[in-house]
Amino acid sequence: MNAKTKALSEEARRLSPEERIELIEDLQGSLDPIDPEIDRLWVEEARNRLAAYLRGEFKARPFEEILRKYQRP
Repeated sequence: MNAKTKALSEEARRLSPEERIELIEDLQGSLDPIDPEIDRLWVEEARNRLAAYLRGEFKARPFEEILRKYQRP
């Protein structure tokens, strides 16, 4: 980390947690701009999955079970 980046990081750490979240979101957005079409597709997918669950097409599993599946041994 160069001196300028380190100074910015130190200054950012003096912000409130809420302000740091806003800063992180702003910086992230500058690297990976929001694509409204991708957001729309994710909303559609989430609605479809919820509808399938409500129709009984699949069952929910406990979060802990899913987490165990992906944890390192």
